[in-house]
Amino acid sequence: MEYNEPYHYQVMRRAIDAIDAAGDTQLSLAELAAEMQMSPAHFQRLFSTWVGVSPKRYQQYLTLGHAKTLLRDRFTMLDTAHSVGLSGSGRLHDLFVRWEAMSPGDYAQGGAGLMIYWGWFDSLFGPALVMGTDRGICGLAFAGETGPDAAMKDMVSRWPNARFLENADALRTWATAALGMTGETQLHMIGAPFQLKVWEALLRIPTGHVTTYSEIAQSIGNPKAVRAVGTAVGRNPVSLLIPCHRALRKSGALGGYHWGLPVKRAILAWESARADVDF
Repeated sequence: MEYNEPYHYQVMRRAIDAIDAAGDTQLSLAELAAEMQMSPAHFQRLFSTWVGVSPKRYQQYLTLGHAKTLLRDRFTMLDTAHSVGLSGSGRLHDLFVRWEAMSPGDYAQGGAGLMIYWGWFDSLFGPALVMGTDRGICGLAFAGETGPDAAMKDMVSRWPNARFLENADALRTWATAALGMTGETQLHMIGAPFQLKVWEALLRIPTGHVTTYSEIAQSIGNPKAVRAVGTAVGRNPVSLLIPCHRALRKSGALGGYHWGLPVKRAILAWESARADVDF
């Protein structure tokens, strides 16, 4: 059964929204299934196949204290991240991510001469705006919290001199792989030199693990630049694939997330559940 079809995206997104809206009150399988207008057995099977654990277990990963658990049990020092099999290519479950970066000179021109295609896609974490050049995805925004107009304005402003053309078909192969977490996708990273260093560090964080802003600063050779690192993390244009959601504060607080903290919690919960199944 394919889980990258719009129907399944919508079902899982609605389930996440319902779980998240309940806060620390766990919903029963019957309550969730009724919300999805499914039988409990069918919903349990669908949900467990998608995330790898039951709805009841998944709700434990959405608690506000889960970030502290991740820092205790799944903290990654980036200078040793290569030992877990990541190098120039990142891996998210069954998805291979290959990337290349635009030169600093080209970035300084604000995207002049670039044709950037864009399209809207369904995702497990809300409506996703995907942008890309002929060389790969350069932008991925989640619009569930901000709304589609704000997401579009935000992304277009990052490369003010580029040309933008709506063409979802040009991006569909990469977007389907990225949002379905299977196959291979390509990234075209467009940023300032310091931002690129930070984003490359994020790509070294294994799925299901987290790190801290200070650890990222240390790994790029600028340990005092924690605030600047936080800014660069927040300016990451490619959500999910450049995993800024895996950067936390030392205290265990989630920190910020450009597309809304409910989205960050949902992504971390999903990755944690999948990682626990794999281990």
